[in-house]
Amino acid sequence: MEKVILKQLSFEAFDVFVKDLGWPKYRAQQVRDWIYQKRISRIDEMTNLSKSDRALLESRAVLGEIEPGLRQQSADGTQKFLFRLSDGQEIESVLIPEEDRNTLCISTQVGCTLDCTFCLTGTMGLVRNLKAHEIVDQVLWVQRDMESEVKQDLPERTTGRASLLTNVVLMGMGEPLANYREVTEALRRLTHPKMVGLAPRRITLSTSGLVPQIKKFGESGLNVNLAVSLNATTNAVRDRIMPVINRQFPLETLLRACRNYPLPPRRRIFFEYVLLKGVNDSEEDARRLLRLVKGIPCKVNLIPFNDYPGAPFSRPGEETVLRFQKILIEGGLTAFIRKSRGRDILAACGQLRTATEDRPTLIESVRS
Repeated sequence: MEKVILKQLSFEAFDVFVKDLGWPKYRAQQVRDWIYQKRISRIDEMTNLSKSDRALLESRAVLGEIEPGLRQQSADGTQKFLFRLSDGQEIESVLIPEEDRNTLCISTQVGCTLDCTFCLTGTMGLVRNLKAHEIVDQVLWVQRDMESEVKQDLPERTTGRASLLTNVVLMGMGEPLANYREVTEALRRLTHPKMVGLAPRRITLSTSGLVPQIKKFGESGLNVNLAVSLNATTNAVRDRIMPVINRQFPLETLLRACRNYPLPPRRRIFFEYVLLKGVNDSEEDARRLLRLVKGIPCKVNLIPFNDYPGAPFSRPGEETVLRFQKILIEGGLTAFIRKSRGRDILAACGQLRTATEDRPTLIESVRS
């Protein structure tokens, strides 16, 4: 008999599985707690189950863990994790520590279905979609790792810095809304109070602009934050840097979907804007951006391009970035410049790409 993968089970499927074992219904929540709250790595750690029950569970099921590989640490404290999946494919996740929060950037696909020309992940092409449990397990593994560091009271931990995971962003490898079913199931588990239990306002999903899925996602009731990768103020430029998505859903179509998006009270859409030197960083671009998003409750995150070997673009100078931001702010927009983190280990926005043949299989720390 093929064993059940426990982490593949939805909330409701857990109840069915426990019933099939002949156990009382409350056992389903006991097992869920061990997996999602206590974040165990082995079934025999479920100590409120008798030895015979644990033996029965091990005979019928496995946890279904992703396998940690290389871990790199940037000079600024950012950590990049490589995870190997059951079929040998690999993904990357990035942990960004700050004074008052720890944000984990997770992947939703192996590679990406799109070919945005400024993004290193896009050069991989799409290998496959992640399953819901592979998306959630990135969070569980990093939470467990962070808790282990706190218990060990590691000397390199910065005093006063947030110690546990507070925020999750679906901004890693892949286009989340191109993997709609698995991503939304993962979000249900991440926000369910009897599973991972993160507050929806602490989670942000980033999309390049799949309009039908944006509409569907707005009707899902998940209420996580939405970020839209805009990156251009004309269709001509967006066709050049985001050819697949913009030819399907040009700016006017995308922005119409954003205007109609049902935002929860006091929430705003985040527009992500990667600044490329000489391409989309002019003063006129800034003024066009003001006109494009007028009337949409939003914030703009400006992301100076993060370079990588062989990149076809370059990063604009600080003066250009600040001038762009100033025009937006003077026009009444809330605009932030996202500080690039982890650039020295290719962990910054747009720099994720796995290369299996170059990776060792054991975790190791790489510090600059």
